[in-house]
Amino acid sequence: MRRISWKTCVIAAILAGPLMYCADQPATAPAPASSRHSPVPPAPGTVTPALVRQLAAARGVVPLPPAPYVRPALARLGRALAFDKILSGNRDISCTTCHLPEFATGDGRSLSIGAGGVGIGPARRTPSGIFIPRNAPALFNVAAMRHLFWDGRVEIDHHGHLSTPAGSQLSPEMRRVLEFGPASALAMFPVGSRDEMRGYSGNELAAIPDDDNPAIWAGIMRRIGKIPEYRRMFEEAYPGQRFDRMTFAHASNAIGAFMVDKLTFANTPWDRFLAGRDNALTPNQLVGAQTFLTLKCAICHNGATLSDDEFHDVAMVQFGPGKGNGSSLRDDYGRMNVTGLESDKYLFRTTPLRNVELTGPYGHDGAISSLQGFIEHYSDSDQKLLSFDPMQLDAAVRSTLLPNAADILAQRDTLLKGVVLTPALVGQLMDYMSALTDDRARDLTHLTPRHVPSGLPVDH
Repeated sequence: MRRISWKTCVIAAILAGPLMYCADQPATAPAPASSRHSPVPPAPGTVTPALVRQLAAARGVVPLPPAPYVRPALARLGRALAFDKILSGNRDISCTTCHLPEFATGDGRSLSIGAGGVGIGPARRTPSGIFIPRNAPALFNVAAMRHLFWDGRVEIDHHGHLSTPAGSQLSPEMRRVLEFGPASALAMFPVGSRDEMRGYSGNELAAIPDDDNPAIWAGIMRRIGKIPEYRRMFEEAYPGQRFDRMTFAHASNAIGAFMVDKLTFANTPWDRFLAGRDNALTPNQLVGAQTFLTLKCAICHNGATLSDDEFHDVAMVQFGPGKGNGSSLRDDYGRMNVTGLESDKYLFRTTPLRNVELTGPYGHDGAISSLQGFIEHYSDSDQKLLSFDPMQLDAAVRSTLLPNAADILAQRDTLLKGVVLTPALVGQLMDYMSALTDDRARDLTHLTPRHVPSGLPVDH
């Protein structure tokens, strides 16, 4: 009979214990305090590096793979395009207006403000009253992700097949240009969105029907082609190809290349710890790592990015303009809008945790401003949803909070039922989150160029 080591037994007991403590409870009301339990936090000094590494392996938490090689000329082109407002209908917004280096590739807002907005970051305002329905997600480590956007509408399956909202409009010739999977296709869709970049009037792109992606993309390339510096940069980035033979897939691929090249960060304290440096984590971070790996957190937050790259309903409130769902047309059914499956209603992509302390606000609509508040949300998440105070939101969207909590809770992930996190556990999880930040990601202002080939102003 095969012998099982004592270490294996210890790991199995640790992994099973918190799941029993977090046994299912009714989602409608919490149990009395006297009958509820949460795991007892481990004491500093009782946790060993070897045990934490074995727990990580058992949970499938692994190092980030090396980023693919990016040609320098391609990254330079992508950087220029990402910061250039020439891609937007009225030349008033760039990709990085909502993904600012100063805000860890977000914008510091719950809901972003697209075309027609004034200002940047949390101070940006919308004269038209139009908000983007979702929070601007961070762009770190996109080469390691299979699903992009909160609903995963740009995705690649395990067989390497890329799916996008464009369907067959993304031709085989264009697909062959995309070198970095979903990251290469990411920029093809905000440019076509009226609310995000294209606008409703005042430019030639706005006159194109919404469902004609090829015409929108060709219109942007005509603009770019009038700028000699861009023609030269495209031909340097794609040696042996003439600009006149290129499509917007070449532009989007370059923007993806820039993100892959400059926004992949794999030198966190946690990475150094996984590589064998026992002292890479502080004692508190080490305890926090064990807490994270033994609670339910790591069931969804695993893999190289600390995201299972799947979709879950974690009982987040719905506010803002929504995605045209429900009787109000202001609801957002999340992944269901991509798959059409009722079982995917209110499911959104699991947040990757690398550099997460830098990337607030949190949730698909940025409803929670602080990382600690986001962690605390998972404790009695049903009650957090039911008692959500809209006063913490931007004044312009407070009145848009939907009374759909019952529908959201009907789909809430069963893993969250009965989860209770004490202040001590929340503190330990916060300690672990601090070990997931690469110091190079703390200041990205060097990525902002002084100028772009169009001559339009650069947001910073």
